[in-house]
This record gives sequence, structure tokens and C-alpha cells, in this order.
Amino acid sequence: MSTRTTGPGPDPARWLALCAASTAATGAGLLLPAALGRALDLLLADAPATRWVLYCAALVLLLALLDAAETVLGGTVDARTTGWLRRRLHRHVLAVGPRAAERFGSGDLVARLVGNAAQAGTAPAARAALLAAHAGPVGGCVALALIDPWLTAVLLAGAPVLALLLRAFTRDTRDCVTRYQEVQGRIAGALAEAVDGHRTIRAAGTAQRETARILGPLPELSATGRRMWRVQGRAAGQSAAVAPLLQLTVVAVAGFLLTRDRLTVGELLAASRYAVLATGVGVLVGHLASLARARAATGRLGEVLGESPPAHGERRLPPGPGRLELRGVTARRGGRAVLDGVDLVVPGGTTLAVVGRSGAGKSLLAAVAGRLADPDDGEILLDGVPLRELSHDELRGAIGHAFERPALLGGTLEEEIGLGPVPASPAAVRDAARTAHADEFVRRLPAGYATLCADAPLSGGESQRLGLARAFAHGGRLLVLDDALSSLDTVTEARITASLVGTGRGGTRLLIAHRPATAARADAVAWLDDGRIRAVGPHERLWELAGYRAVFADGADFANDADHADFADEERP
Repeated sequence: MSTRTTGPGPDPARWLALCAASTAATGAGLLLPAALGRALDLLLADAPATRWVLYCAALVLLLALLDAAETVLGGTVDARTTGWLRRRLHRHVLAVGPRAAERFGSGDLVARLVGNAAQAGTAPAARAALLAAHAGPVGGCVALALIDPWLTAVLLAGAPVLALLLRAFTRDTRDCVTRYQEVQGRIAGALAEAVDGHRTIRAAGTAQRETARILGPLPELSATGRRMWRVQGRAAGQSAAVAPLLQLTVVAVAGFLLTRDRLTVGELLAASRYAVLATGVGVLVGHLASLARARAATGRLGEVLGESPPAHGERRLPPGPGRLELRGVTARRGGRAVLDGVDLVVPGGTTLAVVGRSGAGKSLLAAVAGRLADPDDGEILLDGVPLRELSHDELRGAIGHAFERPALLGGTLEEEIGLGPVPASPAAVRDAARTAHADEFVRRLPAGYATLCADAPLSGGESQRLGLARAFAHGGRLLVLDDALSSLDTVTEARITASLVGTGRGGTRLLIAHRPATAARADAVAWLDDGRIRAVGPHERLWELAGYRAVFADGADFANDADHADFADEERP
């Protein structure tokens, strides 16, 4: 199914079967009045009518069977299309990476992937039903013409009024539904933010304020919903006023023709039924409303699919120590250059600590260095090869990441540590856990490494150590640690940092550091200030600069941590 139109979906065979069942049901419904009229004429004339009565019974039975088939096929097509859409969108969002959440927000993304995907998934079935619903009026007009052309002429005289009603309804419904879904997305986004920060909200005692913020768009949502129902109610009411007048006019003309012996009683009965089918605007209104909701949801999904995932090349890395180079890297967020012309070289096999005040661009630098984000200008090279030119598997096999809040996706601890392009072996998992000082607390759990993440009561520091173990388990020539030590106590951080920079370990390490002790253990420090590299050198030399020392004295990074201050005093030059 296209993201712009409502096509047959991922299961064309079932969709075609649904179209066939719907069309057959419409055809049977068109034959039934004629069969009833013929049977009535025969009964009134005392002629044998058994065969036509049986025809009527067969048509009624066929309509019941086709209705059941439509229900089953419609539900199946809806479910399969929704599942297909969700799988496609999930793959696309994961391929796009953090940029998708930055543009839409995590809550709005969830609303699109769950609610809007379910609404868009009804589009193929709604289109099939709409095609059949159009066949009813067309078939009714043709049948009236076969009975007597004057009946069709009378009906077509009022058709433009019905057409205008349907056109206005379609336009207004589309606008209302689009607005309604947008407001729903805003509420979902605010709710996701509040759930993510529930501890902060509870500690600050601002639950009522947050509730008011989340529910702030509710009046707008309610007004849009009421307008949507008013539009549908007005269309139904107008059609209910116009359609019966047309039906009565057709029946009146048919009655006049009956008095002139141009119609039989059975044909009058058939004409009355065909007039109802030909003016079935109420059925069309319902199907158009369903299709409008599906198309509006499809448009919101199309916005997500419009975000292009990063392109990858076909090159492989030559043998090398993992030399990382940033050339004129500029990255903008929200119209501001968070990184501004950054030039930086990290020699292979060394550890570079990146320090800077909050908002200096450290996390974005870590993201572009590992190609979790692309810069707006400049390029990043690993052992002389631009990251953009590497194949996906080569890139992810060469660069490992650890984050401040590692995502534990619900498997066992062994599976979570081994998660990667190629799952790590049990031996590699345990060795990485020992390096990250996670092995001890994992073994204390009742099931050890076979413990499910959901059953493991993990602190923030323990979660970070599992994230570090995951990065260590896959090696690679570049390891990017984006604030991945922030929740560790100073002793554990010192041990892990020592193992990272110790002799005998291969690969290059880029480390976002907040503590002077961590920066002191690195081979060199890059001081990032307002998106630019202000200085690069050993921590001991940079410590002589008052501005550099102020980075660590700024807020909770240094001054508010008593244990950290004691440890840092031992490490200061």
C-alpha cells in the first residue's frame, strides 16, 4: 500500500477476493428486486411462480453468505495491512535513527506507529467497500432505465444535489480528521515525556501541573471531534432530507406509469427498491468517512516514511589502528550550529576524552563520530575512509557504542550483552562483563546470565555496566562512550577507565568525560566549547587554564559530588 494512496495493501489476493465478494453482494442485491417483482406479477396473475420464489430465496441466502465472507475478508485484510504497515514503519524508523524521534517526538511516533497504522490499515477494505457502494447507485440507475427511462430521468434530475453534498462532506471530513489526529499526537508526545520523567515530576511535586499540560489540548481535541461528528451528522441529515424526496418522486412517477399500464405491480415494487439503492447516500457517507480517516492516517505515516534513512556505500576498511578524523564538521539542530567547523584527529589506539559544559555539543560529536547522525557539512574518516562510503555491516562492525542510558530490550542478560550485528559468543559475553565489572552482580542473580532483563532489579550504574559490556563484547577498532560512565561510582569508573586505556588493548576510544579523574587517564583531552574545539592536549597541561578547570566546577559535574571531589583531589596535577 502506498503512503499516499489507498491501494490493495500487502495481500492483493485477499483484497481482490474482498472486492469480488463486495461486488457480488451488490450484484445480488440488484437482482433481488427484479426477482421479487417478477414473482409478485406471477402470483397476481395466478401463474406458476415457484421457480422465481426459489430464485428469491437463493438470492437471500447468497447475500447472507457474501455478507459473512465480506466480514471475514475485511477483518483479515485490515489485520494483515496493519501488521505490514507497522513492520515497515518500525524498520524505517530504526533505519532513520535518532533523527526520527528528534523531528516527531517519541510519543507522537508511538501514536503514529500504533493508532495511525491501525487506522491506515483499514484503507484497502474501505476502498473495496466504497467501490461496491458506488456500484449500488449506478446499478440502481441502470435498472430503473431498463424498467422505464422516465424513472432514471427523474432520479438524475436530483443527482447533482447529492453529488454536491458528498463532495462537501468529503472535504470537511478530511480536514477534521487530519486535525484530530494531529492533536492526538501532541497529547501522546506530552504523555510520553511525562512517563519518562515521572520520578522528577514526583520529586518536584508538579503532578497536577504536568497533568494540566498533558491534557491541555483536550478542549481542542473535543472541539475537533464534535466538529467531525457535526459534519457527518449534517451530511447524513441533508441526505436524509434529499434522498427520500427523490425516492418518493420516482415512486410517484412509477405509480403514474402503472395507471397508464406502462408498468406492472411487480415493476413498481422493483422500481421502489431500485430508487432506494440509487439514492443510497447514507451508505456512501459512512464509507467515505472511514476512507477519510484512513487517508488522513496514511498521510501521517507518509511523513515518517518521508524521512530518508542514511545511505551507505560498499567500501570496506583497510587494515589500520582505528585513526579517527573529523574535517570541518558542522551539525545544526533547531537552526543552531551545535558543532561549528570541528577539526579533530584521534590517533589510532589512543583514548581521547571530550569535555565541555552542558550544551557544548559533546553528545552530538559522539553521534557523528560513530555515524549515528550525519553532519550538515564536513566529513568523518576512519583509517582514511569516509564513514558515508562504508557498508552498513562494515560500519557497525568497526564502531561500538555505549550510552548514558543503555536500552535493554527484554531478552536475557546474556542476549543483551551479546546484542550486535553478529551475536557475541558466551565466552566473549563473560569476558566483556568482567571488563565492565558487571560479572559479579550478574552471577549473584538466581539465573545468572540467563536472567530476563524484566526480572533483574538493576540500578542505573548496573545498567550502564551492562551497556559497556555490550560495547566491549564486539570489539571493533573504534569505541564511542557517550556519557557511559556517568552513573558509576568513582572507584568502578576508575577501574573501567584504567582497563580501557591500559596497555595491550587495541582500538581507539572516544570518551565523553565529566570528571577530571576520567580525563586525566586519557591519552589526550579535547576541550569542546560552544561547538568548537578550543584546545587539545594532555589533561595536566589543560588544567593550567582557568576556563578548562571551570568546566568541571560547573554544577553537579564536579562541585556537588563529595566522593568525586575527594577522588579528584588525588588525580589533579
